Amino acid sequence: MTLRSVLTGTGSSLPVRIVTNAELAEKVDTSDEWIVERTGIRTRHIADEGETTATLATDAARNALEAVGLTGADIDLIVLATATPDQTFPATATIVQEAIGARGGIAFDVAAVCSGFVYAVGVADSMLRTGMAKRALVIGSETFSRILDWEDRATCVLFGDGAGAIVLEARESDAADAPGILATRLHADGAHNQLLYVDGGASTTGEIGKLRMKGREVFRHAVNNLASVLGEVLGDAGFTADDIDWLVPHQANARILDATARKLNMPAEKVVVTVDRHANTSAASVPLALDVAMRDGRIKPGDLVMIEAMGGGFTWGASLIRI
Repeated sequence: MTLRSVLTGTGSSLPVRIVTNAELAEKVDTSDEWIVERTGIRTRHIADEGETTATLATDAARNALEAVGLTGADIDLIVLATATPDQTFPATATIVQEAIGARGGIAFDVAAVCSGFVYAVGVADSMLRTGMAKRALVIGSETFSRILDWEDRATCVLFGDGAGAIVLEARESDAADAPGILATRLHADGAHNQLLYVDGGASTTGEIGKLRMKGREVFRHAVNNLASVLGEVLGDAGFTADDIDWLVPHQANARILDATARKLNMPAEKVVVTVDRHANTSAASVPLALDVAMRDGRIKPGDLVMIEAMGGGFTWGASLIRI
C-alpha cells in the first residue's frame, strides 16, 4: 500500500477591517476605476493592532481543525508559509503550535513569498509520505500591509492580509482514484531578485524594508512560468488540462489569472477567483481561495484541483490534488 497525503479540511481567517478602493483613493493618487481595470481588486482586508500573522494563522488553523473534528493534539506537523513573520525568530509556526495545543511535534516556517503555500504543501507531503508525521497543518498567513509603501500607488493597492489553512493526513491506498496529492513541482530562479523584493533585512539594514516591484516584468514571467509548471505537474500525474475540475491560483491580479487560464485553454468558470475581495494576500491567497470554494460547495469529493503560485525570488510551483 502507498502512503498518500489526503486533504481532509480547510479553514481561513481575515482581519475585521475592510478597505475599499474608494478609501485608498483618499490617501493616494488612484481611483476605483483605475484599480479595478488593472487588477480586478475591489476590496482588501487590512490587519489592525493586535491582528498579526500568528493570530490570523491560529484562527485559520482552528477553523480547519474544526471542519474535520480534530484538535491541536491530533497534529504532529505544522508548516507555515509567510514572508511577514511575527518575529525574526522563533518561527511563527511555533507560536501557532503553542496556541492550538499541538506541543511536541514538528513546526517551522517556509519563506517563498507568494509561492510559500505551494512550497509548504510540497514539503508537508514529502514528510507525510515518508512517515515523519501523520497529520499536518499547512498554513499560509500574511500581514503584507506592514511592509507596504503607502505612498506607492503601484503596489499599495494590490495587497491585503489574511490566512488560510489545510489539514493533510497520511493514508494508505493503491486505488487509482483515491484522494490525495498526486504531483507537485517547485522552482526558483534567483536571477530575478530585483524584480520583486523588500528593500531591507536583519543582516543588511537591520530594519524591515518596504515592498518594491517592477510590475510589467513580473507579469510576463508569471504567465510563462505558471503555464509551464502546470504542464509539468499534469504530465507527472498523467492528466491533461481538460481533466482539471478546478484551478485555484495565486490571487495576484485578475489579468494574470485570465492569461494563465487562456494558455491552458481552461474556461473561466473552472477558475476560483477571490482577488476581487481579498486582493493579493501572498502565501495566504491559495488556501483562502481553496477554503472559499470548499465551503461554498463548488469543490466536491473526487474533484481534481490544481493549485499554483509564483512569487518573489522568483519562486513558483503547482500541485495537483484529488479531493
